[in-house]
Amino acid sequence: MLTPAPSGPLWSGPGFGEFVGIIALMMAVTAMSIDNLLPAFPAMQAHFGVTDPNRLQLLVYIYMIGFGVAQIGYGPLSDTYGRRPVLIASLAIYTAGCGLAMIAPSFEWLLAARVVQGIGAAGGRVLSTAIVRDRFAGREMASVMSLIMMVFLIVPMIAPAIGGFMLLLGSWHYVFVSMLALAGILVIWFSWRMPETLHPQYRRPFSLKAVAQAVRITLNTRVAVGYATALGLLTGCIMGYVGSAQQVFDTGLYHLGALFPLAFGLVAGAMGAATLINSRIVRRLGMRTLSHAGLSLFVLVGLAQVVLGLAYQGKPPLALFLLALSCNQFLISFAMPNFNALALQPLGEIAGTASSFLGFYTTILGAFCGFLIGHAFDGSVLPIGIGYAGLGALALAVVAWTERGRLFRGGVAG
Repeated sequence: MLTPAPSGPLWSGPGFGEFVGIIALMMAVTAMSIDNLLPAFPAMQAHFGVTDPNRLQLLVYIYMIGFGVAQIGYGPLSDTYGRRPVLIASLAIYTAGCGLAMIAPSFEWLLAARVVQGIGAAGGRVLSTAIVRDRFAGREMASVMSLIMMVFLIVPMIAPAIGGFMLLLGSWHYVFVSMLALAGILVIWFSWRMPETLHPQYRRPFSLKAVAQAVRITLNTRVAVGYATALGLLTGCIMGYVGSAQQVFDTGLYHLGALFPLAFGLVAGAMGAATLINSRIVRRLGMRTLSHAGLSLFVLVGLAQVVLGLAYQGKPPLALFLLALSCNQFLISFAMPNFNALALQPLGEIAGTASSFLGFYTTILGAFCGFLIGHAFDGSVLPIGIGYAGLGALALAVVAWTERGRLFRGGVAG
């Protein structure tokens, strides 16, 4: 059953466009912390003497582990103390992680710093979703989330270029300076313009019993568990691609060099276009219709990627590979924001804790699946294609289970 956004005092915060911008920046910190680092992999490999290039992918996946595990705490804390103080505390942790990375004397130290970064960045992921759920519900929430995702996805288009530019300043250490700058902008903007959004009637005492009760409600909600699982599997596709993108486009396969950020940005641009379209039509067509259609087509294009890889012995022409990959990133963007909204839709009264727990679950599942895809990189595009087709098909099966076999079924709110 849908829990509507609670009624309360007239909204005194930023207008709609600025609200979307602030929330998108909260999520963008996560993307910046991943994609900004990719061009620096060769420099880090040389600096730390890493012999296996695949080991550099740990800088992505270890970050995601810290990011995923920490989400368990932010939701319950924000349900007790409010969204504002918890976000600011999380950004302080993130800043500390950036500082530790900049002085890392060894690769192991750098990995530990990335865990701290992930722990800090998790606050933005949890609280962005909770704040949106505080204010919106149903298809309106899905539309807002799509707009936020569109702005958020602009970051991967430019983050590798920013990382490459920072490298030109002299060292991979400067990449972390750009991360610090983004976090600083967010702290100032959020503190100045965003009021507390947690409604007083939804404020919950912090206790293990209360958290356990909220988690139990979440786990007993079939829609929440099903769509979160499907979202985690699709996140695995994205993480597998991101983790191996530098090797695919730059050092291991296509050798694009300075053009790597351009190729990466083109693929991210397809996701941004899809999220904009989704935000425009989701209120009319519904979340289920759009997400189920997007996922079904995603699986078909994933199978086409496998066929394409086999036909060209693992190295299809760059233009064909980019076209297939962009098509799949376009289609996945009709599923992921809607799955996120569908999972949280019946959990408005425990939005913070539910967002926290589901974020932990989807991130850890996505990081694990992404690691399997990325670590399987063998100098060909086949691991990405097989991962997309396999995880996409599994996600479709989970959605079918969630909806008891009735796909493309809309409703008043979905």
